[in-house]
Amino acid sequence: MLEATLGERTKDLLRASGRSDVPPFMVMDVMAAAARIEAEGGHVIHMEVGQPAAAAPKTAILAAHAALGGGRIDYTSALGIPSLRERISRHYREAYGLVVDAGRIVITTGSSGAFILSFLAMFEPGDRVAVTVPGYPPYRHILTALGCEPVLIETSGENRHALTGEALLAAHRKTPLKGVLVASPANPTGTMMTAQALAELMRAAEDAGIRFISDEIYHGLDYAFPAETAVRLSPNATIINSFSKYFCMTGWRVGWMVAPEPLVRAIDRLQQNLAISVPTLSQIAAQAAFDGRAEMEAVKHGYEENRRILTEGLPTARLDTFFPADGAFYLYADVSRFSNDSFDFAKRMLEQAFVAATPGVDFDPFHGRNFLRFCYAGSAAEMREAVDRIGGWLRRG
Repeated sequence: MLEATLGERTKDLLRASGRSDVPPFMVMDVMAAAARIEAEGGHVIHMEVGQPAAAAPKTAILAAHAALGGGRIDYTSALGIPSLRERISRHYREAYGLVVDAGRIVITTGSSGAFILSFLAMFEPGDRVAVTVPGYPPYRHILTALGCEPVLIETSGENRHALTGEALLAAHRKTPLKGVLVASPANPTGTMMTAQALAELMRAAEDAGIRFISDEIYHGLDYAFPAETAVRLSPNATIINSFSKYFCMTGWRVGWMVAPEPLVRAIDRLQQNLAISVPTLSQIAAQAAFDGRAEMEAVKHGYEENRRILTEGLPTARLDTFFPADGAFYLYADVSRFSNDSFDFAKRMLEQAFVAATPGVDFDPFHGRNFLRFCYAGSAAEMREAVDRIGGWLRRG
């Protein structure tokens, strides 16, 4: 009896918290399955992970080497190295013609760290925050883990899969919202909001007292038209960006926020306690990355060619229905003519065609069973081979 009681107490001690009960990020499971095939000698074309195949700019790598050669790598200010914050401020002048005070810029541990800091600084437990579906799953998972309630709003082709002020206010009237998060270019769809659509949405949010977060981590990777930044439209918006996508620095884990001035000190305090500071070496490399833009523009042109190969090639394999691939490096394709279970479809495509893609159920709990996300951040040769493999597999099936 005593042993049983002690056993129950031990279980209680080791039981995970309720807030940790968030779904896994399914793309990581696909990545693991692909690795098992490769371990057995198979050659997988990786289109599952949203990660550039190219390396960080040479300027960034050289700066990191030089810093390591100099000896100590110390803590930095919680808000980030001042010179990096100034360089990002200059980036807004160069890229958008905007003056952004470096004091509003916060360096973060990738965009993921920025989401955590912004959610903690802006919302209380129980607050309702709107996110769009299809959408990046960690938005809602992080909100849930922090005790907030993600409110999923579906988008439609009528509005190019962009959230509208009308849809936002309809959700707000049902039960009040405290915030909304949108991304343009978006993951998993690659769709973008026009400057007018973004301005109208932000106006509706502000008029209703809804705080606005703009995920701009795919800025720079825009093909259909130039991406607009929320920085231009309101000083009250929180902007999140990263060196992961355009600058090909995923594993360096460095990003930034442009925060409303009244929130900077709160974010500073949170960063001091949660992380002390962002890794110094990554910050040094990130500052130097801005000098490698010519290299990164060449990578971007490669994505444009890959986009052309897929949008022209996949219809020959009868994957001819997909969202507008305006930016980022994703194509979100409808596979419902072949299957109503995108997880099973992705599994069979990986095992039989050796092409890895991410099931849409990761991004959309409503209709994701009908979609796959293809990442086209690899080489043109890989994209052509993927089209051939998928086409051959579907014809055989």
